[in-house]
Amino acid sequence: LLFWLHLVGNHQVFLKPNPLSRSLIKSLNNVLILLDTAPAGIIKPLTVLPTEQQTVVLLPRSPSASKTYFPIPVDHLEEEQRLRSADDGKLFREEYNSLPGGNAQGTYEEANKDDNKEKNRYPNILPYDHSRVVLTQLDGNPSSDYVNASYIDGYTEKNKFIAAQGPKEDTVADFWRTIWEQKVATVVMLTNLKERKEDKCYQYWPDQGCWSYGNVRVAVEDFTVLVDYTIRKFCIQHQASDAVKTPRLVTQLHFTSWPDFGVPFSPIGMLKFLKKVKVVNPPFAGPIVVHCSAGVGRTGTFIVIDAMIDMMHAEQKVDVFGCVAKIREQRSQLVQTDMQYSFIYQALLEYFLYGDTELDVSSLEGHLHKLHNTFANGDRVGLEEEFKKLTNMRIMKENMRMGNLPANMKKNRVLQIIPYDFNRVILSMRRGQEFTDYVNASFIDGYRQKDYFIATQGPLTHTVEDFWRMVWEWKCHSIVMLTELQEREQDKCCQYLPAEDSVTYGDYTVELKGDTLCDTFSLRDLVLTFEKQTRVIRHFHFHGWPEIGIPAEGKGMIDIIASVQRQQQQSGNHPIVVHCSAGAGRTGTFIALSNILERVKAEGLLDVFQTVKSLRMQRPHMVQTVEQYDFCYRVVQDFVDIFSDYANFK
Repeated sequence: LLFWLHLVGNHQVFLKPNPLSRSLIKSLNNVLILLDTAPAGIIKPLTVLPTEQQTVVLLPRSPSASKTYFPIPVDHLEEEQRLRSADDGKLFREEYNSLPGGNAQGTYEEANKDDNKEKNRYPNILPYDHSRVVLTQLDGNPSSDYVNASYIDGYTEKNKFIAAQGPKEDTVADFWRTIWEQKVATVVMLTNLKERKEDKCYQYWPDQGCWSYGNVRVAVEDFTVLVDYTIRKFCIQHQASDAVKTPRLVTQLHFTSWPDFGVPFSPIGMLKFLKKVKVVNPPFAGPIVVHCSAGVGRTGTFIVIDAMIDMMHAEQKVDVFGCVAKIREQRSQLVQTDMQYSFIYQALLEYFLYGDTELDVSSLEGHLHKLHNTFANGDRVGLEEEFKKLTNMRIMKENMRMGNLPANMKKNRVLQIIPYDFNRVILSMRRGQEFTDYVNASFIDGYRQKDYFIATQGPLTHTVEDFWRMVWEWKCHSIVMLTELQEREQDKCCQYLPAEDSVTYGDYTVELKGDTLCDTFSLRDLVLTFEKQTRVIRHFHFHGWPEIGIPAEGKGMIDIIASVQRQQQQSGNHPIVVHCSAGAGRTGTFIALSNILERVKAEGLLDVFQTVKSLRMQRPHMVQTVEQYDFCYRVVQDFVDIFSDYANFK
């Protein structure tokens, strides 16, 4: 009950009207009547609109006493964020609940016309008459000028955006007509087509080839899938009855990492995505179309972050409250939950603290020179300063519950390096044996794929079987080993594979089929057998990386990364197991370099700082020393020198 009251009091809930939701709401309303004597601010009774159409249930909130929220100077942002987040975000909720829901004078006459009602995905998320996008009428049909989309201003730019609902099957032609008539060059999509088995948006583009939607012909030119978003390029052409018009290029940027009923775990991916949107959108194009499912929650969040970053640059302050209030005058309910509202602050703080650390490959040499000469223009901008920002990141000890359970403690090699609960690798639980699902290993995102790596420690004598169980259960075909078994007369990793023939660890047998020594690493072909089933695994053992220090040169690292990538392409891109001794320093550096070099090859861009920061949010202490951090930069420089054609990227 308390959970429901919290949910109802503080969030907007998406429900499909059906007997279950109706009875649930009826029961809740009865409870609320009983709680009528409770302090103000619990809530008013809930309602479901009398329609079988999918609805966004907007829960009436009792706004806090009308408070004034002033703009915040950027150097106060960290403190303000801390104050508002305290007590489970109490002040964020208060501030959010003080916002006006929309425009008191706004009307929805066009949206409510009988001919237009079916065009709305949600009957209670409608564009105002005064700010709706008006299409040209077709064949004298007055209702053909309607689409569920609203003009929204940017920080200083009028009608910078069009906030739209995710197209329905019968409104796709109107959606493309909007893009054509408004001279749109960039579409920002912030929902997946389906989420939790619910249809959120109709697929309004062809997967390949071309398709006509009404009078607009859409051809797929190109697409790129990255870990947080996908970029699709379309060539669109209007086929009017009188003449064929000049084709245009439209870029769709589809952010795929926004969980339904929530916000992204970290704002890093969203900020990278927003930067890409700004870069891609041509200077003289029409508005940027932004849509999620209803075109208010995630859509509003994205628009506010964009406007506030512009304001930050222009005025050294932000006014999130004022911005949301202003854009709600143009489309009601923009920014739909207090979680989204606090995520905006989180993104702005991230941007203020760390800025834009992305580099073009061609400027790498100059940047490295600047980093190594610690003082420049009186500021300390050196490598140590950059790395120190990473070491200041908080380690989320409250998210290491499983690894810290007494039964699992002895499975950890180093007590400070324990996987976070939210991305730990989970093994199948053995029947009747508690805690057998734990292994000290974390899923780590790659450049193009989520959970592309498994970062783990070098197995201990009593965890070798768990190691092979993990390799088997997660269908891994590549293992990268970055430590020797002993270093400086200390055990760093247990011998977990045979020196010759085969060895059995519990239910798993590992057979050595081949052993080749390359320049800087050994390549072993292994056959793993479990219950008479076999799998071929390639083991890459990098030599010459001391426990303290870095490899003598970067070429060996470039070679092993390329070799692992080739193996992955042949074996189906299942997770790559990477380990050193504790699974953080050398392991983190290898994964960081894999992701950085992949991006350099694809885009001619790199961001060492954010790459390492993102890894540290997924596993503590990844890239452990300033030397390892510097090595990431140096290997990229070596890569550029070796493949000098990449140095011409602009």
